[in-house]
Amino acid sequence: MNKIAVFAGTFDPFTIGHQDIVNRALPIFDKIIIAIGVNDEKTPLFSLEERLEIIRRSFINNEKIRIETYTGLTGEFCKKNNARYLLRGIRNAADFQYESDLAQANKEMFGLETVFFITTPTLSHVSSSLVRELYKNKGNYLNYLP
Repeated sequence: MNKIAVFAGTFDPFTIGHQDIVNRALPIFDKIIIAIGVNDEKTPLFSLEERLEIIRRSFINNEKIRIETYTGLTGEFCKKNNARYLLRGIRNAADFQYESDLAQANKEMFGLETVFFITTPTLSHVSSSLVRELYKNKGNYLNYLP
C-alpha cells in the first residue's frame, strides 16, 4: 500500500516555506498531493491558475508530486484519493493550537493521521499573508516565492 499524503491549503500564494515542508516530506511518502482548496467565500489575491503555476514550477518533473484543486472538506478529498496522511507546517504555538484541533477532528471523522513539520528556523517568518501584504504594497515579495 502506498503512503499518500495530502498537503492542503489555499496557497495564496505557495511560498518557500510551503516548498520546504514538501521537500522535507518527500523521503517519507510515496506520493504527495498538493491540494489547492477552492472556497467561493474567499477572494484570493492570486488567481487559481497563478497558484497552480507557482507550484508546478516548484516541482517540475517530480513524479512523486501531484497537484490538484478541490472544494469541500479536505478529509473527503483525502478519502477520494486514498490518502491516509495530512501534511502540516507549524511556525509557532498559535499554529500548533489551531492545527492540533484540526488534526484531532480529521482523525475522528476520517481516520487521517496528521504529520507536523516544524518550520525551518530561517523560514519561520514566511507566510502567505506576508507575501500578500508585500504584493499589495509594492514590496519585494519575490524572495518568498519558490
